Amino acid sequence: MLIPATSTEYLHVPVTAPPGTDLTGVPVRIAVVAHRTDPADSEWQDASWVAGAARLLVGPGSDTTLAAGDYRVWINIDPPGAESIVRKAGVLSVT
Repeated sequence: MLIPATSTEYLHVPVTAPPGTDLTGVPVRIAVVAHRTDPADSEWQDASWVAGAARLLVGPGSDTTLAAGDYRVWINIDPPGAESIVRKAGVLSVT
């Protein structure tokens, strides 16, 4: 994904759940980081669900303001039970 640094918009991370699984009430967080290692606890932001995707508001005026550069996008889904799923979801380029 490519966005300008002056844009404030939702970053959407599509999620495919197993058939019959409703993720609507499952906690989800997104981290947008400039480094290549796993996100630190402080880098995670609470996200929300909309139409099968997790979303996080990024850009000026949001909790996630990004300067020009390339960022790794991570998602963390915490369903009931023992699992806490963490995945690299892609790369965000900010111009």
